[in-house]
Amino acid sequence: MIPKGLSTVSFTKKTMPSLQHRMNYSYRVIGKCDNLEALKQTVYKILNTERYENVIYSRNYGVELKSLLGQPVKEVLPTIESRIKEALLQDDRILSVEDFVFDTSKKHIVSVQFTVKSNIGNLKIEKEVSV
Repeated sequence: MIPKGLSTVSFTKKTMPSLQHRMNYSYRVIGKCDNLEALKQTVYKILNTERYENVIYSRNYGVELKSLLGQPVKEVLPTIESRIKEALLQDDRILSVEDFVFDTSKKHIVSVQFTVKSNIGNLKIEKEVSV
């Protein structure tokens, strides 16, 4: 019950910057980054975290790729595409994941290239998946 004399309170959603630590090739923190560089790090972290494997992450974080081990390469291509899309679209900055190109020339490895379209720009991403 709202006491007399008090009115309702309205809230506004404020978008905070998506800051990440700037890393160099020896994985040392050398500052902070924002925008596309921060999104690139986020995509890297999502695609290199197996979903449901680490209790510190929510059940919506990461990608399910380990279950594809041992499956026929040609049969897993649509699954890889859908799982990458599902994992990355959890981030509200990402609008779409498209333009998938698969390279199956290596034995038991699928190289995937795709474009991540976001509200701050586009990223070309490459990922190798063991199958």
